[in-house]
Amino acid sequence: ITMSETFTARVWVLGDDIDTDIIIPTEYLALKTIEDMKQYGFSPLRPELAGQIKPGDIIVAGKNFGCGSSREHAPISIKVAGISCVIAESFARIFYRNAINIGLPIIASPEASAEIKAGDELEVDVEQGIIKNLTQGKEYKGETFPPFIQELMAAGNLLNYVKAKVEAK
Repeated sequence: ITMSETFTARVWVLGDDIDTDIIIPTEYLALKTIEDMKQYGFSPLRPELAGQIKPGDIIVAGKNFGCGSSREHAPISIKVAGISCVIAESFARIFYRNAINIGLPIIASPEASAEIKAGDELEVDVEQGIIKNLTQGKEYKGETFPPFIQELMAAGNLLNYVKAKVEAK
């Protein structure tokens, strides 16, 4: 999923204060690859979740999503699991920046976070911050990124963005 795409997907709802130890528990960080780790995503909270996520699915959570340690593994494991976007009431600052750096689309929207239910089908326009709940017939506006962050996200990650800037000179 890129910043300019609009996509439709199924929703998984999580609560408040989902920390990085829930997203990817520390005992699995020693595994060789992120592909090996992804099967353990969210296991302290919902052991079955990682096996049920389908490519393109969306996580909707409450406040302070991604709190805890600053490890980049958390947003990477979400992205590798196939999650297309995370919508939350709010994000922990370090998770927010790590998500941007690795190109994981995120949208802060307190109203959407409060009203979207598990299993709802959403249509999301990350660039415009528009979230349409097709199941409930509602539309929400989320926070959008400034243009330079949208460019970074469109590049897929910080490394690709920097490479493109260097090559353009």
